[in-house]
Amino acid sequence: MDTVRNILEIKGNMVYTVCPDSSVYEALEILQEKNLGSLVVLEDDGTLDGIFTERDYARKVILKGRSSRETLVRHIMTEDPIFVSPDTEISDCMKLMSEKFVRHLPVLDSGKLVGLVSIGDLVNYIISQKDIIIEHLEHYITS
Repeated sequence: MDTVRNILEIKGNMVYTVCPDSSVYEALEILQEKNLGSLVVLEDDGTLDGIFTERDYARKVILKGRSSRETLVRHIMTEDPIFVSPDTEISDCMKLMSEKFVRHLPVLDSGKLVGLVSIGDLVNYIISQKDIIIEHLEHYITS
């Protein structure tokens, strides 16, 4: 079965993070600069504290009339985010995302952040695997 590890081998382990005491405005600048939909929130010791998403911003800052320059990430982040391990099967990730209405899953290995997968990463991986199977079948048929 294909696992999160397979996706990370292709996309890499780069994860953009923010500390909980950063302002929401600072976090938004990173999202915009890197063209991201979320940031993993880490404590100084590297412990996963939460996840900050565009959805958090829209629902907990804009709609509540808060200031993004004055509000801290810790006050609006999603605490205790759902996470997976490198050995989690891709189908299980899809199920989790669908059931919990999340688009990003931090990847932890022995408690250490080793990656992040998005719904887009999963879909792209599945499509690429289908393309490979089709190519193999076409080659088999024509040879």
